[in-house]
Amino acid sequence: MIQSGKIENYINDKIAADGAIISIIVDPVDYPTPQKAVETAVMAYKAGFDLIAVGGSIGAQGKLLDTVTSAIKEKVKIPVILFPGNIATITPYADAIYFMSLLNSRNPYWLSQAQTLAAPLVKQLHVEALPVGYIVVEPGGTVGWVGDANIVPRSKPQIAASLALAGQYLGNRVIFTDAGSAANEPIPTDMVKTVRRAIDVPYLVAGGIRTAKQAADIVSAGADWIQIGTAAEKSKNPEKTLTEFVKAVKNAGKKKLTRQ
Repeated sequence: MIQSGKIENYINDKIAADGAIISIIVDPVDYPTPQKAVETAVMAYKAGFDLIAVGGSIGAQGKLLDTVTSAIKEKVKIPVILFPGNIATITPYADAIYFMSLLNSRNPYWLSQAQTLAAPLVKQLHVEALPVGYIVVEPGGTVGWVGDANIVPRSKPQIAASLALAGQYLGNRVIFTDAGSAANEPIPTDMVKTVRRAIDVPYLVAGGIRTAKQAADIVSAGADWIQIGTAAEKSKNPEKTLTEFVKAVKNAGKKKLTRQ
């Protein structure tokens, strides 16, 4: 039997203890300098975030990825996970990687071929692979276009739930629904509720989450894990914004635990 790794155990334990966890995606390409990207990750760590994700775009690779990931790793004491935009988004300085299959892609490359190409390197570098079933929801943004996704309409929660359950049955130990970083609003809570009822594995939601209240509402609807990025990147007071998100997610997580 394949045993869960250290980072996966950490994630499961934190969800069990807190009711919900929160991560930030730091895309080095979206920041004016690598140092600004690192500073944002450190602020998130100090605010109480549970995880730092690095990557997310085509340009987040090579020396830039190595530099930012290693610098973050030196300054934080929480796991640093890669959010790959493609097979080049891999560095030995991370603790783990979202080893994702884009479940609603029309292109077999994003279902299994990219993973086939990346798997030997992930193993060679001793980066823990987190089996993630990834689902792109309307509007989808850049990730939907790049991933050639048959984007799930916001008004069709049952499609997302069926994809999520299929992902779980295929062996994914995390399900991730994402509206895309450029989304004007997050995935509807009705969809979150429907997906949550369908699956038994940890459920991560991202895309379009701009306020702490939105994050709390998504946790209350059933998500175990919130990931933000643009909300912090565009904030005029990122320290305050990050702290508000942590407070909202953790309070909603505690309330969820009392209902169980």
